[in-house]
Amino acid sequence: MPEKPLLSRNDDALTVTVGGTEIARYVPRPDAPAVEAPKPFLHPLRTLGGAPLTATRPWDHRWHKGLQMTWSHVSGQNFWGGPTYVHGSGYEWLDNVGSIRHEHFEGIDERDDEVILTERLTWLNSGGERWISEARTHWFHSVDSDRGLWALDFATELANVRGSALELGSPTTAGRDAAGYTGLFWRGPRAWTGGDVLAANGRTGADVMGTRADWIAFTGQHDEIDGGATVLCFAGTTSGSAPIRWFVRSEPIPVFSPSPSFDETVTLEPDEVLRLRHRLVFVDRMCATEEIGRLAREYTP
Repeated sequence: MPEKPLLSRNDDALTVTVGGTEIARYVPRPDAPAVEAPKPFLHPLRTLGGAPLTATRPWDHRWHKGLQMTWSHVSGQNFWGGPTYVHGSGYEWLDNVGSIRHEHFEGIDERDDEVILTERLTWLNSGGERWISEARTHWFHSVDSDRGLWALDFATELANVRGSALELGSPTTAGRDAAGYTGLFWRGPRAWTGGDVLAANGRTGADVMGTRADWIAFTGQHDEIDGGATVLCFAGTTSGSAPIRWFVRSEPIPVFSPSPSFDETVTLEPDEVLRLRHRLVFVDRMCATEEIGRLAREYTP
């Protein structure tokens, strides 16, 4: 049964609730140390039953914050946070960590059965120079209390305003195997460590890493609360030259990213725009393979 999502706003965040349950909280102006590459993020994300679906500032990677849009390697700059991978010497703490600044909301729309946020952001390098102008949309929709699920569409347009070309890459394009994390990034609750991963291409677990698939599903169990949940994420689309490949791990930490530059650098020329679009579906139970397949067919963008 569809149920109306409601939006509330204060000085720190925008919150989406359904039936009294806060399912999403968007923080546009976080108070974070510079080394964490301050940027907007969604946390917490929750099922309709209130179970947690994200983690923030975990001890192992303080710059992991729920669900966030970011990039690990951009022409020598790090918009991810933390140390930067340098081929031949590993991860190093460099003076190259940028930030993503929320400028303003262009639209905050509540309709009968959906909430849509549109905003403008600026990506600033470590020296405070404007490198990327971003237009971003979050669309909260498809709330179904009978089936215990809801969906989020994320879209972004990244325009190069640097004045010279930008090279968008990842630790893998810099030389580290199976570490192509970049783009839209999810950090799951620590209880989901060791959870199950299934991809549309039939691969499971660690075998999904670096592959192309229309979607993946990550299933985990909760601490404190009985049962578990499933996050279904679609690879979506990119206007870039490289195909979307999956960065996903359930060990030693639960994370995934539909990476737009997993093992191929994307060059963004001056004034060129990179467009990305993804969809996630959050289900208040641990779905078996057959149900995941049905949901994937139903919610394919």
